[in-house]
Amino acid sequence: MVVGALSNGPLRFNAIMREIGGVSHRMLTLTFRGLERDGLVTRTVYATIPPKVEYELTELGQSLIEPLRVLATWAVRHSPAMERARTTFETAKNGD
Repeated sequence: MVVGALSNGPLRFNAIMREIGGVSHRMLTLTFRGLERDGLVTRTVYATIPPKVEYELTELGQSLIEPLRVLATWAVRHSPAMERARTTFETAKNGD
């Protein structure tokens, strides 16, 4: 979701947090650290008061945008079938 949020350009931490929604500050921080470590995201700190920090996809990170779009399209297309499978599974599991 972070890669998707950054697909239109650099964003500040809180803007990403708002766009994604439902993610804790700590989880987003850990996610950014992992993405930075893997070379997918860069973190730029500006010497302002208060400090301004922006995150941006690297070239490697940008190469993920198209595969993620394909995956998102697949998920939307197959969502009804997955919901039916979940219902069938839960019904069988509960003996209904």
